[in-house]
Amino acid sequence: MYASVRRYTTGREFADALVENESEVRRLLTGIEGFRAYYLVRTADGAVSVSVYDDEGGAEESNRAAADWVRENLPHLSIGPPQISAGEVVISI
Repeated sequence: MYASVRRYTTGREFADALVENESEVRRLLTGIEGFRAYYLVRTADGAVSVSVYDDEGGAEESNRAAADWVRENLPHLSIGPPQISAGEVVISI
């Protein structure tokens, strides 16, 4: 498995917008081959998302798809690029 963690420092509006569009976000990310899981965590300064896929290609595609979706669907929010960390999942409990 491979995970991608995206950290957005955008304030509460970003997480709220994703929650409001949950069905679109679900359709987008589950449509990528190898999908395993997705989590959105609201933080004090924005949000953190965790996408888990079978392989690196799926995780990288989720980063591209998420960036495109945010740019197209949330232009009214001033959202800079997230800080992205990605790698092989070595422990899963």
